[in-house]
Amino acid sequence: MNTVLLVLVILYLVGTLAVGAWAGSKVKNTADFAVAGHRLPLMMVITTTFATWFGAETVLGIPAKFVSGGLGEVVEDPFGASMCLVLVGLFFAQRLYKMKLLTIGDYFRNRYGVSIEILCSLLIILSYLGWVAAQITALGLVFTVLSGDVISAPIGMIIGTVLVLIYVIMGGMLAVVYTDFIQMIVLVIGLSYIAFVSSSLSGGADKVIALASERSLFDIFPEPTVKNWLFFVAAAITMMIGSIPQQDIFQRVMSAKDGKTARNGAVIGGLCYLAFAFVPMFIVLSSLIIMPESATTLLESDPQKVLPTLILGHMPFFAQVLFFGALVSAIKSTSSATLLAPATSFVENILRHLWPSLDDRHQLTAMRVSIFVFAALVLTYAIAMAGTSIYDMVSAAYQVTLVGAFVPLTFGLYWKGATTQGALVSIALGVAAWLTLNLVPAWGEEFPAQLAGLGASIFGMIVGSIIPQWIADTKTTEEESYSVHPEG
Repeated sequence: MNTVLLVLVILYLVGTLAVGAWAGSKVKNTADFAVAGHRLPLMMVITTTFATWFGAETVLGIPAKFVSGGLGEVVEDPFGASMCLVLVGLFFAQRLYKMKLLTIGDYFRNRYGVSIEILCSLLIILSYLGWVAAQITALGLVFTVLSGDVISAPIGMIIGTVLVLIYVIMGGMLAVVYTDFIQMIVLVIGLSYIAFVSSSLSGGADKVIALASERSLFDIFPEPTVKNWLFFVAAAITMMIGSIPQQDIFQRVMSAKDGKTARNGAVIGGLCYLAFAFVPMFIVLSSLIIMPESATTLLESDPQKVLPTLILGHMPFFAQVLFFGALVSAIKSTSSATLLAPATSFVENILRHLWPSLDDRHQLTAMRVSIFVFAALVLTYAIAMAGTSIYDMVSAAYQVTLVGAFVPLTFGLYWKGATTQGALVSIALGVAAWLTLNLVPAWGEEFPAQLAGLGASIFGMIVGSIIPQWIADTKTTEEESYSVHPEG
Protein backbone atom coordinates (compact mmCIF):
# COMPACT_ATOMS: atom_id res chain seq x y z
CA MET A 1 0.00 0.00 0.00
CA ASN A 2 1.27 3.49 -0.89
CA THR A 3 0.24 4.91 2.46
CA VAL A 4 2.04 8.26 2.15
CA LEU A 5 0.64 8.89 -1.34
CA LEU A 6 -2.85 7.91 -0.23
CA VAL A 7 -2.68 10.28 2.73
CA LEU A 8 -1.43 13.12 0.50
CA VAL A 9 -4.30 12.57 -1.96
CA ILE A 10 -6.87 12.64 0.85
CA LEU A 11 -5.26 15.77 2.35
CA TYR A 12 -5.37 17.41 -1.07
CA LEU A 13 -9.06 16.64 -1.40
CA VAL A 14 -9.75 17.86 2.12
CA GLY A 15 -7.75 21.02 1.42
CA THR A 16 -10.15 21.99 -1.33
CA LEU A 17 -12.90 22.12 1.28
CA ALA A 18 -11.27 25.28 2.60
CA VAL A 19 -11.63 26.81 -0.86
CA GLY A 20 -15.28 25.77 -0.90
CA ALA A 21 -15.88 27.33 2.51
CA TRP A 22 -14.20 30.57 1.45
CA ALA A 23 -16.12 30.69 -1.85
CA GLY A 24 -19.34 29.90 0.02
CA SER A 25 -18.91 33.05 2.11
CA LYS A 26 -19.07 35.09 -1.11
CA VAL A 27 -22.23 33.48 -2.47
CA LYS A 28 -25.09 35.94 -2.01
CA ASN A 29 -27.61 34.74 -4.61
CA THR A 30 -28.27 32.16 -7.30
CA ALA A 31 -26.26 34.10 -9.92
CA ASP A 32 -23.19 33.88 -7.68
CA PHE A 33 -23.78 30.18 -7.06
CA ALA A 34 -24.56 29.19 -10.64
CA VAL A 35 -22.44 31.50 -12.85
CA ALA A 36 -20.00 33.16 -10.40
CA GLY A 37 -21.89 36.44 -10.67
CA HIS A 38 -20.85 36.97 -14.34
CA ARG A 39 -17.55 38.55 -13.27
CA LEU A 40 -14.58 36.27 -14.10
CA PRO A 41 -11.50 37.68 -15.89
CA LEU A 42 -10.09 36.08 -19.04
CA MET A 43 -7.43 33.96 -17.32
CA MET A 44 -9.96 32.29 -15.04
CA VAL A 45 -12.37 31.69 -17.92
CA ILE A 46 -9.53 30.00 -19.85
CA THR A 47 -8.58 27.73 -16.94
CA THR A 48 -12.16 26.79 -16.11
CA THR A 49 -13.09 26.04 -19.75
CA PHE A 50 -9.85 24.08 -20.17
CA ALA A 51 -10.85 22.16 -17.04
CA THR A 52 -14.26 21.44 -18.59
CA TRP A 53 -12.75 18.58 -20.59
CA PHE A 54 -9.51 17.73 -18.83
CA GLY A 55 -10.94 14.98 -16.67
CA ALA A 56 -10.52 11.28 -16.02
CA GLU A 57 -10.97 10.28 -19.65
CA THR A 58 -8.17 12.65 -20.77
CA VAL A 59 -5.63 11.18 -18.36
CA LEU A 60 -6.76 7.54 -18.32
CA GLY A 61 -9.25 6.90 -21.15
CA ILE A 62 -7.85 8.73 -24.18
CA PRO A 63 -4.26 7.41 -23.88
CA ALA A 64 -5.51 3.81 -23.69
CA LYS A 65 -7.63 4.32 -26.82
CA PHE A 66 -4.76 6.02 -28.65
CA VAL A 67 -2.21 3.30 -27.94
CA SER A 68 -4.72 0.63 -28.96
CA GLY A 69 -5.92 2.17 -32.22
CA GLY A 70 -4.16 5.45 -33.00
CA LEU A 71 -5.53 8.96 -33.53
CA GLY A 72 -8.53 7.58 -35.40
CA GLU A 73 -9.80 6.11 -32.12
CA VAL A 74 -9.68 9.47 -30.30
CA VAL A 75 -11.26 11.72 -32.91
CA GLU A 76 -14.20 12.20 -30.55
CA ASP A 77 -12.00 13.34 -27.68
CA PRO A 78 -9.73 15.34 -27.68
CA PHE A 79 -10.32 16.54 -31.26
CA GLY A 80 -14.10 16.82 -31.14
CA ALA A 81 -14.18 18.00 -27.52
CA SER A 82 -11.68 20.80 -28.07
CA MET A 83 -13.45 22.01 -31.20
CA CYS A 84 -16.67 22.13 -29.19
CA LEU A 85 -15.21 24.90 -27.02
CA VAL A 86 -13.90 26.72 -30.08
CA LEU A 87 -17.33 26.57 -31.73
CA VAL A 88 -19.01 27.73 -28.52
CA GLY A 89 -16.67 30.71 -28.39
CA LEU A 90 -17.03 31.66 -32.05
CA PHE A 91 -20.76 31.14 -32.59
CA PHE A 92 -22.62 30.90 -29.28
CA ALA A 93 -20.87 32.65 -26.38
CA GLN A 94 -21.60 36.29 -27.15
CA ARG A 95 -25.15 35.70 -28.40
CA LEU A 96 -26.06 33.82 -25.21
CA TYR A 97 -24.06 36.04 -22.86
CA LYS A 98 -26.00 39.18 -23.71
CA MET A 99 -29.21 37.48 -22.52
CA LYS A 100 -27.87 37.20 -18.92
CA LEU A 101 -29.44 33.79 -18.38
CA LEU A 102 -28.78 31.43 -15.49
CA THR A 103 -29.05 28.17 -17.45
CA ILE A 104 -29.16 27.01 -21.04
CA GLY A 105 -32.73 25.91 -20.27
CA ASP A 106 -33.68 29.56 -19.75
CA TYR A 107 -32.86 30.14 -23.41
CA PHE A 108 -35.18 27.36 -24.52
CA ARG A 109 -37.98 28.87 -22.40
CA ASN A 110 -37.49 32.37 -23.81
CA ARG A 111 -37.22 31.17 -27.40
CA TYR A 112 -39.77 28.35 -27.54
CA GLY A 113 -41.77 28.25 -24.31
CA VAL A 114 -42.00 26.13 -21.18
CA SER A 115 -42.63 22.76 -22.87
CA ILE A 116 -39.35 22.87 -24.84
CA GLU A 117 -37.53 24.23 -21.80
CA ILE A 118 -38.56 21.22 -19.72
CA LEU A 119 -37.91 18.65 -22.47
CA CYS A 120 -34.43 19.94 -23.29
CA SER A 121 -33.55 20.35 -19.61
CA LEU A 122 -34.51 16.73 -18.94
CA LEU A 123 -32.32 15.55 -21.82
CA ILE A 124 -29.41 17.65 -20.58
CA ILE A 125 -29.78 16.38 -17.01
CA LEU A 126 -29.98 12.77 -18.22
CA SER A 127 -26.78 13.14 -20.23
CA TYR A 128 -24.79 13.96 -17.10
CA LEU A 129 -25.25 10.52 -15.58
CA GLY A 130 -22.56 8.92 -17.74
CA TRP A 131 -20.27 11.97 -17.73
CA VAL A 132 -20.12 12.38 -13.96
CA ALA A 133 -20.09 8.62 -13.41
CA ALA A 134 -16.87 8.45 -15.42
CA GLN A 135 -15.21 10.89 -13.02
CA ILE A 136 -16.51 9.03 -9.96
CA THR A 137 -15.22 5.76 -11.43
CA ALA A 138 -11.77 7.31 -11.82
CA LEU A 139 -11.77 8.51 -8.22
CA GLY A 140 -12.52 4.95 -7.12
CA LEU A 141 -9.63 3.72 -9.28
CA VAL A 142 -7.22 6.17 -7.61
CA PHE A 143 -8.07 4.97 -4.11
CA THR A 144 -7.94 1.31 -5.19
CA VAL A 145 -4.53 1.65 -6.83
CA LEU A 146 -2.97 3.66 -4.01
CA SER A 147 -4.31 1.34 -1.31
CA GLY A 148 -3.13 -1.78 -3.08
CA ASP A 149 -6.77 -2.95 -3.44
CA VAL A 150 -7.37 -2.55 0.33
CA ILE A 151 -9.93 0.14 -0.51
CA SER A 152 -12.38 -1.34 -3.00
CA ALA A 153 -13.50 0.66 -6.03
CA PRO A 154 -17.03 1.31 -4.64
CA ILE A 155 -15.66 2.54 -1.30
CA GLY A 156 -13.15 4.73 -3.15
CA MET A 157 -16.00 6.17 -5.22
CA ILE A 158 -17.95 7.00 -2.08
CA ILE A 159 -14.98 8.70 -0.38
CA GLY A 160 -14.15 10.77 -3.46
CA THR A 161 -17.76 11.74 -4.10
CA VAL A 162 -18.32 12.94 -0.54
CA LEU A 163 -15.19 15.10 -0.57
CA VAL A 164 -16.05 16.70 -3.93
CA LEU A 165 -19.70 17.08 -2.98
CA ILE A 166 -19.03 19.08 0.19
CA TYR A 167 -17.08 21.90 -1.42
CA VAL A 168 -19.44 22.17 -4.42
CA ILE A 169 -22.46 22.45 -2.12
CA MET A 170 -20.71 25.15 -0.08
CA GLY A 171 -19.31 27.32 -2.85
CA GLY A 172 -21.08 26.45 -6.12
CA MET A 173 -19.54 27.88 -9.30
CA LEU A 174 -17.29 30.22 -7.33
CA ALA A 175 -15.70 27.22 -5.62
CA VAL A 176 -15.40 25.45 -8.97
CA VAL A 177 -13.59 28.27 -10.79
CA TYR A 178 -11.16 29.03 -7.97
CA THR A 179 -10.22 25.38 -7.50
CA ASP A 180 -10.03 24.95 -11.29
CA PHE A 181 -7.44 27.72 -11.40
CA ILE A 182 -5.28 26.01 -8.76
CA GLN A 183 -5.85 22.51 -10.07
CA MET A 184 -4.97 23.31 -13.69
CA ILE A 185 -1.61 24.72 -12.53
CA VAL A 186 -0.96 21.47 -10.61
CA LEU A 187 -2.05 19.43 -13.62
CA VAL A 188 0.08 21.21 -16.22
CA ILE A 189 3.22 21.19 -14.05
CA GLY A 190 2.69 17.61 -12.90
CA LEU A 191 2.04 16.00 -16.28
CA SER A 192 4.76 18.06 -17.99
CA TYR A 193 7.34 16.84 -15.49
CA ILE A 194 6.19 13.23 -15.85
CA ALA A 195 6.39 13.50 -19.65
CA PHE A 196 9.99 14.71 -19.25
CA VAL A 197 10.87 11.79 -16.96
CA SER A 198 9.10 9.31 -19.26
CA SER A 199 11.05 10.64 -22.22
CA SER A 200 14.32 10.13 -20.35
CA LEU A 201 13.41 6.59 -19.29
CA SER A 202 12.43 5.75 -22.89
CA GLY A 203 15.74 6.94 -24.32
CA GLY A 204 14.36 10.18 -25.74
CA ALA A 205 11.17 11.59 -27.21
CA ASP A 206 12.34 10.62 -30.70
CA LYS A 207 12.13 6.93 -29.79
CA VAL A 208 8.61 7.32 -28.46
CA ILE A 209 7.51 9.16 -31.60
CA ALA A 210 9.25 6.54 -33.77
CA LEU A 211 7.32 3.79 -31.98
CA ALA A 212 4.04 5.59 -32.68
CA SER A 213 5.00 5.92 -36.33
CA GLU A 214 5.94 2.22 -36.59
CA ARG A 215 2.55 1.24 -35.18
CA SER A 216 0.75 3.70 -37.52
CA LEU A 217 -0.73 5.46 -34.49
CA PHE A 218 -0.66 8.83 -36.25
CA ASP A 219 -3.19 7.62 -38.83
CA ILE A 220 -6.41 9.49 -38.15
CA PHE A 221 -8.64 8.91 -41.17
CA PRO A 222 -10.54 5.62 -41.67
CA GLU A 223 -10.40 3.20 -44.58
CA PRO A 224 -12.07 4.86 -47.60
CA THR A 225 -15.51 3.25 -47.42
CA VAL A 226 -18.86 4.98 -46.94
CA LYS A 227 -19.61 3.05 -43.75
CA ASN A 228 -16.23 3.82 -42.17
CA TRP A 229 -16.54 7.51 -42.96
CA LEU A 230 -20.07 7.68 -41.57
CA PHE A 231 -18.93 6.27 -38.24
CA PHE A 232 -15.85 8.51 -38.27
CA VAL A 233 -17.97 11.64 -38.77
CA ALA A 234 -20.47 10.45 -36.15
CA ALA A 235 -17.69 10.03 -33.60
CA ALA A 236 -16.22 13.45 -34.43
CA ILE A 237 -19.48 15.35 -33.99
CA THR A 238 -20.68 13.55 -30.85
CA MET A 239 -18.75 15.80 -28.49
CA MET A 240 -17.97 18.53 -31.00
CA ILE A 241 -21.58 19.65 -31.29
CA GLY A 242 -23.41 17.34 -28.90
CA SER A 243 -21.69 19.08 -25.98
CA ILE A 244 -22.60 22.61 -27.08
CA PRO A 245 -26.02 22.61 -25.30
CA GLN A 246 -24.46 21.33 -22.04
CA GLN A 247 -25.09 23.30 -18.87
CA ASP A 248 -21.54 22.97 -17.46
CA ILE A 249 -20.03 24.59 -20.58
CA PHE A 250 -22.72 27.27 -20.51
CA GLN A 251 -22.02 28.04 -16.83
CA ARG A 252 -18.27 28.32 -17.30
CA VAL A 253 -18.51 30.55 -20.36
CA MET A 254 -21.30 32.69 -18.89
CA SER A 255 -19.25 33.26 -15.73
CA ALA A 256 -17.09 35.71 -17.73
CA LYS A 257 -17.18 39.42 -16.99
CA ASP A 258 -18.34 40.29 -20.53
CA GLY A 259 -19.19 38.75 -23.90
CA LYS A 260 -15.75 39.25 -25.43
CA THR A 261 -14.10 37.50 -22.48
CA ALA A 262 -16.62 34.64 -22.78
CA ARG A 263 -15.77 34.21 -26.47
CA ASN A 264 -11.98 34.43 -26.11
CA GLY A 265 -11.87 32.28 -22.98
CA ALA A 266 -13.74 29.43 -24.67
CA VAL A 267 -11.63 29.51 -27.84
CA ILE A 268 -8.27 29.69 -26.02
CA GLY A 269 -9.37 27.09 -23.46
CA GLY A 270 -10.36 24.69 -26.24
CA LEU A 271 -7.09 25.07 -28.12
CA CYS A 272 -5.07 24.63 -24.92
CA TYR A 273 -6.99 21.45 -24.16
CA LEU A 274 -6.26 20.00 -27.61
CA ALA A 275 -2.54 20.72 -27.26
CA PHE A 276 -2.14 19.38 -23.73
CA ALA A 277 -4.28 16.27 -24.23
CA PHE A 278 -1.36 14.77 -26.16
CA VAL A 279 0.82 14.75 -23.03
CA PRO A 280 -0.91 11.74 -21.36
CA MET A 281 -0.86 9.95 -24.74
CA PHE A 282 2.89 10.44 -24.94
CA ILE A 283 3.40 9.16 -21.40
CA VAL A 284 1.36 5.98 -21.94
CA LEU A 285 3.08 5.34 -25.28
CA SER A 286 6.45 5.60 -23.53
CA SER A 287 5.32 2.83 -21.16
CA LEU A 288 5.54 0.38 -24.06
CA ILE A 289 9.28 1.05 -24.10
CA ILE A 290 9.81 1.38 -20.33
CA MET A 291 7.75 -1.66 -19.26
CA PRO A 292 6.80 -3.50 -22.49
CA GLU A 293 5.44 -6.72 -20.98
CA SER A 294 3.36 -5.10 -18.22
CA ALA A 295 2.00 -2.41 -20.53
CA THR A 296 0.97 -4.93 -23.20
CA THR A 297 -0.79 -7.12 -20.63
CA LEU A 298 -2.63 -4.19 -19.05
CA LEU A 299 -3.70 -2.78 -22.43
CA GLU A 300 -5.43 -6.09 -23.10
CA SER A 301 -7.00 -6.54 -19.65
CA ASP A 302 -7.37 -3.13 -17.94
CA PRO A 303 -5.90 -0.29 -20.06
CA GLN A 304 -6.93 2.40 -17.57
CA LYS A 305 -4.29 1.09 -15.14
CA VAL A 306 -1.33 1.45 -17.53
CA LEU A 307 -0.49 4.99 -16.50
CA PRO A 308 -0.86 4.48 -12.71
CA THR A 309 1.23 1.30 -12.96
CA LEU A 310 3.97 3.14 -14.87
CA ILE A 311 4.06 5.93 -12.31
CA LEU A 312 4.10 3.69 -9.24
CA GLY A 313 6.61 1.20 -10.64
CA HIS A 314 9.10 3.35 -12.53
CA MET A 315 8.88 6.97 -11.35
CA PRO A 316 10.54 8.71 -8.38
CA PHE A 317 8.33 9.57 -5.41
CA PHE A 318 8.19 13.25 -6.35
CA ALA A 319 6.81 12.32 -9.77
CA GLN A 320 4.26 10.04 -8.12
CA VAL A 321 3.05 12.91 -5.95
CA LEU A 322 2.78 15.18 -8.97
CA PHE A 323 0.96 12.56 -11.03
CA PHE A 324 -1.71 11.73 -8.50
CA GLY A 325 -2.06 15.41 -7.69
CA ALA A 326 -2.59 16.09 -11.39
CA LEU A 327 -4.98 13.16 -11.79
CA VAL A 328 -7.11 14.14 -8.81
CA SER A 329 -7.06 17.75 -10.03
CA ALA A 330 -8.35 16.69 -13.43
CA ILE A 331 -11.09 14.53 -11.93
CA LYS A 332 -12.20 17.13 -9.38
CA SER A 333 -12.26 20.00 -11.86
CA THR A 334 -14.61 18.07 -14.13
CA SER A 335 -16.75 16.29 -11.55
CA SER A 336 -17.38 19.43 -9.49
CA ALA A 337 -18.86 21.43 -12.35
CA THR A 338 -20.76 18.46 -13.72
CA LEU A 339 -22.40 17.91 -10.35
CA LEU A 340 -23.40 21.55 -10.21
CA ALA A 341 -24.75 21.78 -13.77
CA PRO A 342 -27.66 19.28 -13.70
CA ALA A 343 -28.75 20.41 -10.24
CA THR A 344 -28.87 24.02 -11.45
CA SER A 345 -30.89 23.01 -14.51
CA PHE A 346 -33.33 20.97 -12.44
CA VAL A 347 -34.09 23.77 -9.98
CA GLU A 348 -34.18 26.60 -12.50
CA ASN A 349 -35.99 24.89 -15.35
CA ILE A 350 -38.18 22.25 -13.71
CA LEU A 351 -38.66 22.90 -9.99
CA ARG A 352 -39.53 26.58 -10.51
CA HIS A 353 -42.54 25.52 -12.59
CA LEU A 354 -43.70 23.17 -9.84
CA TRP A 355 -43.04 25.81 -7.15
CA PRO A 356 -43.70 29.21 -8.79
CA SER A 357 -43.38 31.16 -5.52
CA LEU A 358 -39.78 29.97 -4.98
CA ASP A 359 -37.72 33.03 -4.07
CA ASP A 360 -33.99 33.46 -4.61
CA ARG A 361 -32.98 32.36 -1.10
CA HIS A 362 -35.02 29.15 -1.23
CA GLN A 363 -33.90 28.52 -4.80
CA LEU A 364 -30.28 28.61 -3.61
CA THR A 365 -31.12 26.06 -0.91
CA ALA A 366 -32.92 23.89 -3.46
CA MET A 367 -29.84 23.90 -5.70
CA ARG A 368 -27.67 22.63 -2.86
CA VAL A 369 -30.14 19.88 -1.99
CA SER A 370 -30.40 18.90 -5.66
CA ILE A 371 -26.61 18.59 -5.93
CA PHE A 372 -26.66 16.11 -3.04
CA VAL A 373 -29.47 14.06 -4.59
CA PHE A 374 -27.86 14.01 -8.04
CA ALA A 375 -24.51 12.98 -6.54
CA ALA A 376 -26.21 10.02 -4.84
CA LEU A 377 -27.83 8.97 -8.15
CA VAL A 378 -24.57 9.28 -10.06
CA LEU A 379 -22.67 7.31 -7.41
CA THR A 380 -25.24 4.51 -7.63
CA TYR A 381 -25.01 4.54 -11.43
CA ALA A 382 -21.19 4.51 -11.39
CA ILE A 383 -21.10 1.51 -9.05
CA ALA A 384 -23.69 -0.31 -11.18
CA MET A 385 -21.66 0.38 -14.36
CA ALA A 386 -18.41 -0.97 -12.88
CA GLY A 387 -16.25 -2.41 -15.65
CA THR A 388 -17.40 0.03 -18.34
CA SER A 389 -14.54 2.03 -19.83
CA ILE A 390 -14.30 5.67 -18.76
CA TYR A 391 -13.97 6.78 -22.38
CA ASP A 392 -17.14 4.91 -23.40
CA MET A 393 -19.13 6.39 -20.49
CA VAL A 394 -18.23 9.90 -21.62
CA SER A 395 -18.90 9.13 -25.28
CA ALA A 396 -22.40 7.82 -24.63
CA ALA A 397 -23.33 10.81 -22.48
CA TYR A 398 -23.26 13.40 -25.26
CA GLN A 399 -25.27 11.52 -27.84
CA VAL A 400 -28.41 12.43 -25.87
CA THR A 401 -27.96 16.19 -26.23
CA LEU A 402 -26.66 15.85 -29.80
CA VAL A 403 -29.94 14.34 -31.02
CA GLY A 404 -32.27 16.24 -28.71
CA ALA A 405 -31.02 19.72 -27.79
CA PHE A 406 -28.40 20.89 -30.29
CA VAL A 407 -30.74 21.60 -33.21
CA PRO A 408 -33.34 23.61 -31.22
CA LEU A 409 -30.52 25.70 -29.73
CA THR A 410 -28.69 26.40 -33.00
CA PHE A 411 -31.73 26.94 -35.21
CA GLY A 412 -33.29 29.11 -32.51
CA LEU A 413 -30.25 31.40 -32.53
CA TYR A 414 -29.69 31.53 -36.28
CA TRP A 415 -33.07 30.95 -37.95
CA LYS A 416 -35.94 33.32 -37.25
CA GLY A 417 -38.33 30.80 -38.76
CA ALA A 418 -37.71 28.23 -36.00
CA THR A 419 -40.93 27.64 -34.06
CA THR A 420 -42.05 25.86 -30.92
CA GLN A 421 -43.73 23.23 -33.05
CA GLY A 422 -40.53 22.75 -35.04
CA ALA A 423 -38.50 22.32 -31.85
CA LEU A 424 -40.98 19.76 -30.51
CA VAL A 425 -40.92 17.72 -33.73
CA SER A 426 -37.13 18.01 -33.84
CA ILE A 427 -36.72 16.59 -30.34
CA ALA A 428 -39.25 13.81 -30.93
CA LEU A 429 -37.78 12.63 -34.24
CA GLY A 430 -34.16 13.00 -33.14
CA VAL A 431 -34.55 10.99 -29.96
CA ALA A 432 -36.80 8.40 -31.65
CA ALA A 433 -34.32 7.75 -34.49
CA TRP A 434 -31.40 7.53 -32.05
CA LEU A 435 -33.24 5.12 -29.76
CA THR A 436 -34.39 2.95 -32.65
CA LEU A 437 -30.87 2.34 -33.96
CA ASN A 438 -29.59 1.69 -30.45
CA LEU A 439 -32.37 -0.78 -29.70
CA VAL A 440 -31.97 -2.61 -33.02
CA PRO A 441 -28.25 -3.59 -33.06
CA ALA A 442 -28.34 -4.82 -36.64
CA TRP A 443 -29.32 -1.32 -37.82
CA GLY A 444 -26.95 0.47 -35.45
CA GLU A 445 -24.02 -1.56 -36.75
CA GLU A 446 -24.70 -0.37 -40.30
CA PHE A 447 -25.46 3.30 -39.60
CA PRO A 448 -24.40 5.38 -36.55
CA ALA A 449 -27.33 6.05 -34.24
CA GLN A 450 -26.24 9.58 -33.32
CA LEU A 451 -25.90 10.61 -36.97
CA ALA A 452 -29.37 9.26 -37.72
CA GLY A 453 -30.72 11.11 -34.70
CA LEU A 454 -29.08 14.39 -35.74
CA GLY A 455 -30.41 14.11 -39.29
CA ALA A 456 -33.91 13.37 -38.04
CA SER A 457 -33.68 16.29 -35.61
CA ILE A 458 -32.74 18.74 -38.38
CA PHE A 459 -35.50 17.38 -40.62
CA GLY A 460 -38.02 17.71 -37.80
CA MET A 461 -37.06 21.31 -37.07
CA ILE A 462 -37.36 22.42 -40.69
CA VAL A 463 -40.57 20.56 -41.53
CA GLY A 464 -42.15 21.22 -38.15
CA SER A 465 -41.49 24.94 -38.45
CA ILE A 466 -42.67 25.28 -42.03
CA ILE A 467 -45.96 23.38 -41.83
CA PRO A 468 -49.00 25.17 -40.33
CA GLN A 469 -48.90 25.78 -36.59
CA TRP A 470 -50.92 22.91 -35.15
CA ILE A 471 -49.52 23.64 -31.72
CA ALA A 472 -49.94 27.01 -30.04
CA ASP A 473 -46.86 29.12 -30.64
CA THR A 474 -45.62 30.27 -27.25
CA LYS A 475 -42.15 31.37 -28.22
CA THR A 476 -40.78 34.83 -27.58
CA THR A 477 -38.09 36.50 -29.63
CA GLU A 478 -34.53 36.92 -28.46
CA GLU A 479 -35.16 40.62 -27.95
CA GLU A 480 -37.86 39.73 -25.43
CA SER A 481 -35.59 37.42 -23.41
CA TYR A 482 -35.28 38.44 -19.81
CA SER A 483 -33.10 38.04 -16.75
CA VAL A 484 -34.97 36.97 -13.66
CA HIS A 485 -31.93 36.59 -11.44
CA PRO A 486 -30.14 39.34 -9.54
CA GLU A 487 -26.59 40.00 -10.60
CA GLY A 488 -25.48 40.52 -7.00
